[in-house]
Amino acid sequence: MSQSPPKENLINYLSLLSRVDQLCGKIIEQFTEQITCRAGCSGCCRHLSLFPVETANLVMAVKNLPDEIKAILSDRIQWSENGSCPLLIDNCCIVYHSRPVICRTHGLPLLAETDRGRVVDCCPENFRAAESLPGSAVINLETLNRALVAINAVFIANNDDERFQTSGRYTIAEIIRISTNEETE
Repeated sequence: MSQSPPKENLINYLSLLSRVDQLCGKIIEQFTEQITCRAGCSGCCRHLSLFPVETANLVMAVKNLPDEIKAILSDRIQWSENGSCPLLIDNCCIVYHSRPVICRTHGLPLLAETDRGRVVDCCPENFRAAESLPGSAVINLETLNRALVAINAVFIANNDDERFQTSGRYTIAEIIRISTNEETE
Protein backbone atom coordinates (compact mmCIF):
# COMPACT_ATOMS: atom_id res chain seq x y z
CA MET A 1 0.00 0.00 0.00
CA SER A 2 1.70 3.17 -1.15
CA GLN A 3 -0.59 5.85 0.23
CA SER A 4 -0.35 7.62 3.54
CA PRO A 5 -3.43 7.84 5.72
CA PRO A 6 -5.67 10.79 4.83
CA LYS A 7 -4.79 13.90 6.81
CA GLU A 8 -8.33 13.99 8.27
CA ASN A 9 -7.46 10.81 10.21
CA LEU A 10 -4.82 12.85 12.01
CA ILE A 11 -7.03 15.79 13.03
CA ASN A 12 -7.18 14.79 16.72
CA TYR A 13 -3.43 14.24 16.83
CA LEU A 14 -2.66 17.52 15.08
CA SER A 15 -4.96 19.28 17.55
CA LEU A 16 -3.04 17.71 20.43
CA LEU A 17 0.25 18.88 18.90
CA SER A 18 -1.16 22.39 18.68
CA ARG A 19 -2.20 22.35 22.34
CA VAL A 20 1.19 20.94 23.39
CA ASP A 21 2.92 23.68 21.38
CA GLN A 22 0.80 26.34 23.09
CA LEU A 23 1.60 24.95 26.54
CA CYS A 24 5.31 24.62 25.80
CA GLY A 25 5.36 28.08 24.22
CA LYS A 26 3.94 29.63 27.39
CA ILE A 27 6.54 27.88 29.54
CA ILE A 28 9.37 28.92 27.21
CA GLU A 29 8.12 32.50 27.07
CA GLN A 30 7.79 32.72 30.86
CA PHE A 31 11.21 31.15 31.52
CA THR A 32 13.28 32.24 28.51
CA GLU A 33 16.23 33.09 30.74
CA GLN A 34 16.17 29.61 32.32
CA ILE A 35 15.98 27.52 29.13
CA THR A 36 19.13 26.79 27.16
CA CYS A 37 17.50 24.53 24.51
CA ARG A 38 18.15 25.82 20.97
CA ALA A 39 18.65 24.65 17.41
CA GLY A 40 21.60 22.26 17.32
CA CYS A 41 21.08 21.12 20.92
CA SER A 42 20.22 17.46 20.40
CA GLY A 43 21.28 15.74 23.62
CA CYS A 44 17.69 14.68 24.33
CA CYS A 45 17.08 13.46 20.77
CA ARG A 46 17.15 9.69 21.04
CA HIS A 47 15.95 6.90 18.79
CA LEU A 48 12.34 6.52 19.98
CA SER A 49 9.42 4.23 19.39
CA LEU A 50 6.09 5.82 18.57
CA PHE A 51 2.39 5.03 18.42
CA PRO A 52 0.77 4.39 15.01
CA VAL A 53 -0.81 7.87 14.92
CA GLU A 54 2.59 9.48 15.48
CA THR A 55 4.10 7.13 12.92
CA ALA A 56 1.54 8.07 10.26
CA ASN A 57 2.26 11.76 10.83
CA LEU A 58 6.02 11.24 10.53
CA VAL A 59 5.64 9.04 7.43
CA MET A 60 3.89 11.94 5.71
CA ALA A 61 6.59 14.37 6.86
CA VAL A 62 9.45 12.16 5.66
CA LYS A 63 7.72 11.56 2.32
CA ASN A 64 7.63 15.34 1.79
CA LEU A 65 11.38 15.78 2.31
CA PRO A 66 13.65 16.52 -0.66
CA ASP A 67 14.99 13.43 -2.44
CA GLU A 68 18.58 14.08 -1.33
CA ILE A 69 17.52 14.03 2.34
CA LYS A 70 15.47 10.86 1.82
CA ALA A 71 18.56 9.27 0.27
CA ILE A 72 20.53 10.06 3.43
CA LEU A 73 17.72 8.63 5.56
CA SER A 74 17.48 5.42 3.54
CA ASP A 75 20.98 4.61 4.83
CA ARG A 76 19.67 4.89 8.40
CA ILE A 77 17.11 2.09 8.32
CA GLN A 78 19.45 -0.09 10.42
CA TRP A 79 20.19 2.78 12.87
CA SER A 80 20.96 1.66 16.43
CA GLU A 81 17.93 1.86 18.68
CA ASN A 82 20.25 2.87 21.54
CA GLY A 83 21.65 5.88 19.72
CA SER A 84 20.66 9.31 18.62
CA CYS A 85 17.59 9.94 16.50
CA PRO A 86 18.06 9.00 12.84
CA LEU A 87 16.13 12.13 11.84
CA LEU A 88 18.97 14.39 12.97
CA ILE A 89 21.28 15.93 10.40
CA ASP A 90 24.01 18.17 11.80
CA ASN A 91 22.26 17.91 15.20
CA CYS A 92 19.04 19.42 13.81
CA CYS A 93 15.73 17.64 13.35
CA ILE A 94 14.80 17.47 9.68
CA VAL A 95 11.10 17.01 10.48
CA TYR A 96 11.02 19.53 13.33
CA HIS A 97 7.53 20.87 12.55
CA SER A 98 6.12 17.32 12.51
CA ARG A 99 8.05 16.00 15.51
CA PRO A 100 6.18 13.79 18.02
CA VAL A 101 4.73 14.93 21.32
CA ILE A 102 7.67 13.75 23.41
CA CYS A 103 10.11 15.72 21.27
CA ARG A 104 8.06 18.87 21.74
CA THR A 105 8.35 18.60 25.52
CA HIS A 106 12.07 17.69 25.69
CA GLY A 107 13.98 19.80 28.16
CA LEU A 108 10.91 21.25 29.87
CA PRO A 109 9.75 20.31 33.39
CA LEU A 110 7.77 17.07 33.26
CA LEU A 111 5.80 15.65 36.19
CA ALA A 112 6.05 11.85 36.13
CA GLU A 113 5.11 8.95 38.38
CA THR A 114 8.12 6.81 39.32
CA ASP A 115 8.89 4.18 41.91
CA ARG A 116 9.98 7.12 44.10
CA GLY A 117 6.59 8.80 43.72
CA ARG A 118 5.88 11.93 41.73
CA VAL A 119 8.96 13.71 40.43
CA VAL A 120 9.59 16.70 38.21
CA ASP A 121 12.38 16.23 35.72
CA CYS A 122 13.85 18.44 33.00
CA CYS A 123 17.06 18.88 31.06
CA PRO A 124 19.87 19.44 33.58
CA GLU A 125 20.97 22.46 31.51
CA ASN A 126 17.61 24.19 32.05
CA PHE A 127 16.24 25.89 35.16
CA ARG A 128 19.59 25.86 36.97
CA ALA A 129 18.83 29.10 38.82
CA ALA A 130 15.22 28.19 39.67
CA GLU A 131 14.62 27.20 43.26
CA SER A 132 11.08 26.12 42.45
CA LEU A 133 8.64 26.24 39.58
CA PRO A 134 4.96 27.10 39.57
CA GLY A 135 2.57 24.31 38.58
CA SER A 136 1.77 26.17 35.37
CA ALA A 137 5.37 25.57 34.25
CA VAL A 138 5.22 21.81 34.72
CA ILE A 139 3.77 19.42 32.13
CA ASN A 140 1.88 16.48 33.60
CA LEU A 141 3.26 13.58 31.60
CA GLU A 142 0.53 11.16 32.70
CA THR A 143 -2.23 13.49 31.48
CA LEU A 144 -0.42 14.04 28.20
CA ASN A 145 0.15 10.31 27.70
CA ARG A 146 -3.50 9.48 28.45
CA ALA A 147 -4.60 11.95 25.78
CA LEU A 148 -2.11 10.49 23.30
CA VAL A 149 -3.23 6.91 24.02
CA ALA A 150 -6.89 7.87 23.50
CA ILE A 151 -6.14 9.72 20.26
CA ASN A 152 -4.07 6.76 19.04
CA ALA A 153 -6.96 4.34 19.77
CA VAL A 154 -9.38 6.49 17.76
CA PHE A 155 -6.84 6.72 14.93
CA ILE A 156 -6.36 2.94 14.82
CA ALA A 157 -10.12 2.35 14.78
CA ASN A 158 -10.81 4.91 12.03
CA ASN A 159 -8.00 4.49 9.52
CA ASP A 160 -8.00 2.11 6.57
CA ASP A 161 -4.23 1.68 6.31
CA GLU A 162 -3.43 -1.77 7.69
CA ARG A 163 0.14 -0.71 8.51
CA PHE A 164 -1.21 1.51 11.25
CA GLN A 165 -3.94 -0.77 12.64
CA THR A 166 -1.79 -2.22 15.37
CA SER A 167 -1.35 -1.41 19.02
CA GLY A 168 2.40 -1.83 18.55
CA ARG A 169 4.98 0.90 18.38
CA TYR A 170 7.32 1.85 15.54
CA THR A 171 10.95 2.91 15.78
CA ILE A 172 12.11 5.97 13.88
CA ALA A 173 14.16 3.64 11.65
CA GLU A 174 10.97 1.68 10.81
CA ILE A 175 9.24 4.96 9.98
CA ILE A 176 12.08 5.82 7.61
CA ARG A 177 11.79 2.37 6.01
CA ILE A 178 8.04 2.75 5.51
CA SER A 179 8.52 6.24 4.05
CA THR A 180 11.36 5.39 1.70
CA ASN A 181 9.87 2.05 0.59
CA GLU A 182 6.72 3.87 -0.48
CA GLU A 183 8.82 5.92 -2.88
CA THR A 184 10.05 2.80 -4.68
CA GLU A 185 6.73 0.91 -4.87
